[in-house]
Amino acid sequence: MKIIRSLFLTLMLLGACSSSKYVVPSPVNGGNSGNSQQGTGTGEETGTGTGTETDPVTEPEEAPEGALWADGNDEGTYDLILEKGYNLEPPDNSGEHASSPFRHIRQSWDATLKKYVFDFIIHIKNDDDRGLANVTDRQRNEIKTDGKSPEGLVAKTEGETLRMSWKFQLPAGMKTTTKFCHVHQLKGIDNKEGTADVSLPAITFTCRSLSSGKQQLQVIHVGRTEDNTGNVYLGKADLADFLGEWVSVVETVKFAKDGTYQLQIVRMRDGKKLMSIDKRGIDMWRSGTTGMRPKWGIYRSFGEGRSLEGQLRDETLHFADFRIEKL
Repeated sequence: MKIIRSLFLTLMLLGACSSSKYVVPSPVNGGNSGNSQQGTGTGEETGTGTGTETDPVTEPEEAPEGALWADGNDEGTYDLILEKGYNLEPPDNSGEHASSPFRHIRQSWDATLKKYVFDFIIHIKNDDDRGLANVTDRQRNEIKTDGKSPEGLVAKTEGETLRMSWKFQLPAGMKTTTKFCHVHQLKGIDNKEGTADVSLPAITFTCRSLSSGKQQLQVIHVGRTEDNTGNVYLGKADLADFLGEWVSVVETVKFAKDGTYQLQIVRMRDGKKLMSIDKRGIDMWRSGTTGMRPKWGIYRSFGEGRSLEGQLRDETLHFADFRIEKL
């Protein structure tokens, strides 16, 4: 009996090992080993969607209507995004990923939030903007809503109001340049004729280095092309207050030419308000558009011909608890 019991325990342990943590592949062409957020092995360094001994796995709450919450099924991440009415723009087949696609949006267990979160990964030496041959100065890994999303996830007609909420964490030591690095956008959806004024986002959350070397998170508004407004800075905050920290965002927008833009960003660790904006009479619509919608992730410039590549590194940004409500 002792032999049989020993054999049974051995088989049980082997079964447990077979469902162990998912190994995140190493970044293509290496990467910056100083980026603790972009791990290349297993365990808590990368987050694996299986929890830890001190953070037991619990059944996720059921996401409310209009919500996209990580559910712990890492392999099914893309299916989850699509099922919830969102869409994605990852660089999974860019460069050397073409022969061996790399999934750039994953899920991991977060010990601070004690829940599963989404990991948005970008590789500086390989990733591009969805393989577009005519785009040689930037790279993208984003999710969004669009014209195929349910009515409640997009402002379909002028005058509609959306309340968008989410949480995000920028990696400690995140590298930026004086060029753009957007982690959130509000953009228009083009019409069938392709003539809508949707090339520029109406709102961006932009991480940027100043000429002084200081880093900022900037909330930027851009008006319609014909108005030639350029960048209008609605808010600026020290990026150091965000790095390595979970923050909670509530953004309420009336999408109209005479619209409103309201924003609250709170650091979750101590409740500090990092950004507060209440702007009335702001143009939040686009000529010819079939709707206005949000985007999240990382969309950054690395300079023409990757001239700024040496100033940047691989990054992993964490997002959680996306929700869109039409008011």
